[in-house]
Amino acid sequence: MSNHGLAEQVRLFEAALRNMNQGLCMFDAQSRLVVSNQRYRDIFGIPQDTVLTGLAQHEICAELVALGLYSPEVTLDEIERSTRVALHATEHAPITRDLADGRTLSINYRVMEGGGWVSTFEDITEQRRSAERIAHLAHHDALTDLANTRAMRQGYRALIEANDAEQPLLAVLYIDLDRFKFVNDTYGHAAGDELLQQVAARLRKNTRHGDVVARLGGDEFAVVQRVPDEAAATATAQRLIAVLSEPCDVASGRVHIGASIGVAIRAVQDLDMDPLLHDADLALRHAKTEGRGIVSVFDASMSEAFEARRQIEAELQVALADEQFELHYQTLVDTRAGHVAGVEALVRWRHPERGLIPPLSFIPIMEETGLIVPLGRWVLERACRDALAWPDHVVVAVNVSSIQLRQRGFGADMLAVLAQTGLAASRLEIEITETSLLEESEVTQENLAVIHRAGIRIALDDFGTGYSSLSYLRRFPIDKIKIDRSFMSEAETSADARAIIRAVAGLGVSLGITTVVEGIETAQQLALARAEGVVQVQGYLLSRPQPNTSLPEFDTSKQI
Repeated sequence: MSNHGLAEQVRLFEAALRNMNQGLCMFDAQSRLVVSNQRYRDIFGIPQDTVLTGLAQHEICAELVALGLYSPEVTLDEIERSTRVALHATEHAPITRDLADGRTLSINYRVMEGGGWVSTFEDITEQRRSAERIAHLAHHDALTDLANTRAMRQGYRALIEANDAEQPLLAVLYIDLDRFKFVNDTYGHAAGDELLQQVAARLRKNTRHGDVVARLGGDEFAVVQRVPDEAAATATAQRLIAVLSEPCDVASGRVHIGASIGVAIRAVQDLDMDPLLHDADLALRHAKTEGRGIVSVFDASMSEAFEARRQIEAELQVALADEQFELHYQTLVDTRAGHVAGVEALVRWRHPERGLIPPLSFIPIMEETGLIVPLGRWVLERACRDALAWPDHVVVAVNVSSIQLRQRGFGADMLAVLAQTGLAASRLEIEITETSLLEESEVTQENLAVIHRAGIRIALDDFGTGYSSLSYLRRFPIDKIKIDRSFMSEAETSADARAIIRAVAGLGVSLGITTVVEGIETAQQLALARAEGVVQVQGYLLSRPQPNTSLPEFDTSKQI
């Protein structure tokens, strides 16, 4: 080969060394450095004017260790030992070494023919961090960084295996946030995510080292812990409810939530976590039926109640499909004109075996399961069709659940039903409760605005039983207020109850709002309602709920 050809090969070789992503060192049979590239110097921060060629590997590594470039556990002896092992290995697996600045190197060794070897050094810090992050995400919730269900199971097994005679019981606390959906709907998902992160931080801070704290999904969390007795588990649950009930500051403002907790406890043994988690879930369901901010401890009766509840849910699905529901109507009488001004539609379930079932036995379940939405649509359509056969002055009132009001587009659906049935909007009235307005969600406000603009009247039911009813009359388009029957039942003997009826009737006159009093069962109560200026009355004295076919003629000449 000519000198020119040799020079060209050297030039290409040097160019290759300069452009390598890995650092490279070539050692001869005497372990002395023959060749190294710039990338090798860059990795270790070796100055350009430092001469390395000709130095033994032992000398180079000793200097790197002395400069503190490797992490403390990487000694000169360890470097030389691992090099010997790698050079004599039948399989060429890379060696991983940690540097003092947090970087990680992957080092490969290749033996050359005739003696000596080549070492390549690759910075795999980012790859390693990515792998660690992926591994972390496989066991942690991405939003809150709490354990996920997979890690929860591992922690559960670790708690079982732990030797702790003073805490012989295992407890699972199943936590569900109160009013989280309101925050999410009102302030947006970003605020909801921020709130969940704050909840996670509070759970970490208020549980012990060794407890497993996990996010199960949505606004549900769990704590698994060893406890000495049931009292210790319930005390923890009560403390967590208190902590989670404290206000949270998010970017959108200060919000108030709370929590309900179900607790399940068993003796520590090698058992599957799922049955214990299932029992805690049942206890949580029981807690939520009792109200907000409740701790409930599982007992066997809850399983029976759950099975009964599941059976009812299945039967309600069938009832919807088979149209086992029917409407009964109760009249509302105008106290001034003395004739029927409207009727309230009340849904009943005609069970094929148990007969007629009142709404309180199934409406709460339908609200919790979401079945109230299709049932509500059916009630609305049937009531509008029935009303077409009545005189034009008779208004039909339909009860609307807060679940329906929170459905986006519910107002538009009501208008579609009117268009489909042909009933005038002025002849339809919806009855809502204070609960529907309590959260003041944007969707609820939009639906009420659509309904009001269309000319459908809005009645506030059970007025006087809540805390903020008067403010609702100012903030929402309310056309009618129905005074709760509890006031009329006490009016004959309680001056306070009668004064409230008088005040609400006067308020209605001032605001141009129709007032109704429910629960009229005696002639004396009817006379009292008239005397206090109530516009409409409703109760068993006037009529009981009955099917459309049994309703009397709407005779405007008939007086009460």
